Amino acid sequence: MAAPTEDRRRVSSRVAVLQVGVIVWFAALAICFWVLQVVQTEKFVEMANSNYQRTLALRAPRGVLFDRNGRVLVENRDSFTISIDRELTKDIPGTIRAAAALLGLDVEQVNQAVDRHLRSEPVYRPVVIVQDASLEQAVRVLSRQRELPELSVEQVPTRKYPDDALAAHLFGYVGQADEDQVKAEGLAQNAIVGKFGVEKIYNAVLMGEDGAKSVVVNSMGREIRELDKILPTEGRRVQLTIDYDLQKAAEDGFRHAGFNGAALIMDPRTGEVLVHASMPAFDPNDFAAGIKSKTWSALTTDTLRPLNNRVLQGRYSPGSTFKIVVATAAMEEGLVDSNYRVNCAGGANFYGRFYKCHLRGGHGSVDMRHALEKSCNVYFYTLGNMLGVDRIYKWAERLGLAGKTGIDLPNEQESLVPNTEWKLKRTGERWYPGETISVAIGQGQVSVTPASLANMIATVANGGTRITPHVVKAIDEGNGWKPVPLKAVADRVAFRPDTLAALHDGLWMVVNAAGTGVRGKIPGRDVSGKTGTAQVISNEGRARARGTTRDLRDHGWFVFFAPKDKPEIAGVIFGEHNLHGYLGAPIAKHVIETYFAKKEGRPLPVIGQTPSNEPPVADPDATPVLPAPEVADARPVNSRTTVQ
Repeated sequence: MAAPTEDRRRVSSRVAVLQVGVIVWFAALAICFWVLQVVQTEKFVEMANSNYQRTLALRAPRGVLFDRNGRVLVENRDSFTISIDRELTKDIPGTIRAAAALLGLDVEQVNQAVDRHLRSEPVYRPVVIVQDASLEQAVRVLSRQRELPELSVEQVPTRKYPDDALAAHLFGYVGQADEDQVKAEGLAQNAIVGKFGVEKIYNAVLMGEDGAKSVVVNSMGREIRELDKILPTEGRRVQLTIDYDLQKAAEDGFRHAGFNGAALIMDPRTGEVLVHASMPAFDPNDFAAGIKSKTWSALTTDTLRPLNNRVLQGRYSPGSTFKIVVATAAMEEGLVDSNYRVNCAGGANFYGRFYKCHLRGGHGSVDMRHALEKSCNVYFYTLGNMLGVDRIYKWAERLGLAGKTGIDLPNEQESLVPNTEWKLKRTGERWYPGETISVAIGQGQVSVTPASLANMIATVANGGTRITPHVVKAIDEGNGWKPVPLKAVADRVAFRPDTLAALHDGLWMVVNAAGTGVRGKIPGRDVSGKTGTAQVISNEGRARARGTTRDLRDHGWFVFFAPKDKPEIAGVIFGEHNLHGYLGAPIAKHVIETYFAKKEGRPLPVIGQTPSNEPPVADPDATPVLPAPEVADARPVNSRTTVQ
């Protein structure tokens, strides 16, 4: 009986040992869990946070802009952005101060950038504090990653424009989407969008689709491995109607002439814009990665207003170029034909007032062609008085001079050609006959943009078809260039043969006979055109403003087309405060010579190397002294009848 008892004792002691062992083991395990989960909680939370997944946006390059011949105009370059990762910092103010000191930034500016994102961005999205960082700044951040892991450097595509600010107002510029755009279009806070020019109007085409990649990073912010990647899609390529060489020729012409202004030159057969220049310009590269406040302040306070697109936003009296409209109206309304003659004795009386011509002693007896050639004011005073302001307005509108041209660019201003209804609505007063006299020579309340004047001369050049100017020729949707459909013709005027012949002959004589545009003459090219000089202020106002710092010098115009019978190129040169319209003719001449040299495969001309024709001794387009409109004639015009 002793053996079974002994066996039970041995089994019990083994069980006891096993029980103790299990208890000890569980106790040890419990202690380990307690140490790991309680004592060392901070350590392991930090370690867990040191390796985490991050989704990084991959900015899409914007579409490249080409000229009509395939030359790259606007492209993209690689640049660096420096950001703060808020998930890797426990002290945002401290990080801001450290970043500002390291990168040579203003602390307040960095604060503002971070504050803006704190309100609208999730915490996991890095805050960009430096756009287009220098290589030195990028290296500084990378070399301090161990101490400042919350700072990161990213390589992104950035817009690159021509270095010489070529066609700046045409291209426009890009910038970060503002809060309204972010909300309305669902864009990311750092999205780069078009703000002006082609970049703005065609933003949806040029803006690509951003990609993204998911990565695991360590506590230093360095990628350990890539989990997933969606490549960005580049914006679509866009071919403009602009010709690089003609654009450069026009801008070189302004610089050589020494004055500012605007030029819009197009193919009168299609409306394709070949040149769009506004001087002075600005450098769009300053905006590509966020413009500096100092640069922006300099641009916005510059008295020459370089940000103003004079082609579309500047409105000026057209001066004698408006005589083309009056001549057209008089012949098309059947009031006169091209042989109608007026005797100019140096001035004429209308409604009890004497209106001077620019030529003392007068031009004698002139017909339509010679009146255009000599720019005889008395002839056009007479036609204007016969027409009345409403019929002048009718033909200004039909030729494309009133209202907007409809060009595919932003912020176009309407050109103003007055009529009786306009004045009644604006002032509550009727139109006075004396006001029509000054309107007939492009003064008074006529105010037009260079774009609309270019549209007018293109309509005359092509025989009466009012086309809509446009700057985009084709878009590459991924399967090669696809031409952009032309806009519908705005209007088509069936000119009388005598009207068109007289206009083309008279405008040819302006340049090639004894007219005011002789500086635009090119042997064998049959350049036709019309000069104009327009007052900035009335003669009475000029006398009162003596001593002012404002520039009160006259503006000058030159509208043109070539060749005379089958025009291929037409446009306008506007000289701001350049005193005389004929001074714009050499710029047009240089562009036309460049056009035909390219067409014929000859070397391109260099501005200033061909001798200019001598200008006239006196400016035939100089604004005459007109009686003040408010006293020119006190009798109102009945709005239901036309003044003859």
